[in-house]
Amino acid sequence: MLMVRVLATGTFDILHPGHLLYLSESKALGDELYVIVARESMIKHKPKPVIPEEQRLAMVRALRMVDRAILGSEHDMLGPLYEIEPDIITLGKNQLFNEKELENQLRAHGIRAKVVRIQSFDPCELCSSSAIIRRLLRPDR
Repeated sequence: MLMVRVLATGTFDILHPGHLLYLSESKALGDELYVIVARESMIKHKPKPVIPEEQRLAMVRALRMVDRAILGSEHDMLGPLYEIEPDIITLGKNQLFNEKELENQLRAHGIRAKVVRIQSFDPCELCSSSAIIRRLLRPDR
């Protein structure tokens, strides 16, 4: 029987229900869920994480739905994909990639994975790391 390997990626700074929903929905698409936790040095589109990368990795590894979690490459975003060989790569609702463009980039590098946007999103007030940080920094809390 062919196993379907799903890959989810993210920063996973301060874990919250939105992360759990994203990873649960990703796992539901296949048999194995691999997660790449972003390296601090590779995060350019938002503020650096509060939590160190090894600690973020440990937290993601501890989640029941995750079969394997690794840190991303510090040099080549696509590097780990050659080892993992995912069938499906999932994107969270708020991740900045365009699905079709990413799929085309992957194809150009010989990676045949299908890219799927997870549409589920938890609208709770503290379902984003940045919202949690804003709340913590609020003087009237």
